Amino acid sequence: MSLHYRSCTFAYRRREPVLREFDLRLPPGCTVLLGPNGAGKSTVLSLGASARTPDAGRVSLGGLDSARRADRRSYRQRVGWLPQHIAPVPGLTVREQAAYAGWTKGLNKREAWDRSATALDRVRLSDLATRRSHHLSGGQLRRLGIAQCLVHEAEILLLDEPTAGLDPVQRGIFRDLIGELTAGTSTDVVVSTHQTEDLADIYRTVLVIDRGQVVFQGGTDDFLALAPTATTPERRTETVYRSLVQGEG
Repeated sequence: MSLHYRSCTFAYRRREPVLREFDLRLPPGCTVLLGPNGAGKSTVLSLGASARTPDAGRVSLGGLDSARRADRRSYRQRVGWLPQHIAPVPGLTVREQAAYAGWTKGLNKREAWDRSATALDRVRLSDLATRRSHHLSGGQLRRLGIAQCLVHEAEILLLDEPTAGLDPVQRGIFRDLIGELTAGTSTDVVVSTHQTEDLADIYRTVLVIDRGQVVFQGGTDDFLALAPTATTPERRTETVYRSLVQGEG
């Protein structure tokens, strides 16, 4: 079951469209989404999560339409979304907030509570389960946000800048988590990021968008092969990326 964008156009109020006639079928596995600021990465993910609705066109997952009222609950149960900003819920502990996220996705209270413990363990937050979520650091909040995506066992995870604010150790935890999620499971993951040093180790597919359009979609090896022969290994990702997008320099 893949996420499919068909001729999607979207504009924020009183602005030019961020996306215009945008077409994309996300591949299985783990995909990295690259593009300069303003390219439309967050918009693509928020449309995929049904947090926003396209002005024209449609986003579907299997036979479910993100904008159809009758489909919306089932659609959202299958999608986990990590927005750029994770807000603590006043008065809730870390575990309560993770469980609450599961409850809003259709789990009953017992299921949500039980699965919240597993989700927190996977992001290495079990030791903070009883802490009030508004006392977490920025990096800890990012990990709580990922736990909220995991608690209802979504089929596809859309993660918008999940490593923002994480130190090298925490980024290592995230890298290991992505490996666990995609190894031997049917979970698909899309990660929007500016940190590409681990691209070849983590991601199966590279997707680059610029000015609301897909400028590259293909395997990681195919992406890196676009680098000139003389390019050093540590500069290959940056060199190819800059050759694909406009306004970077």
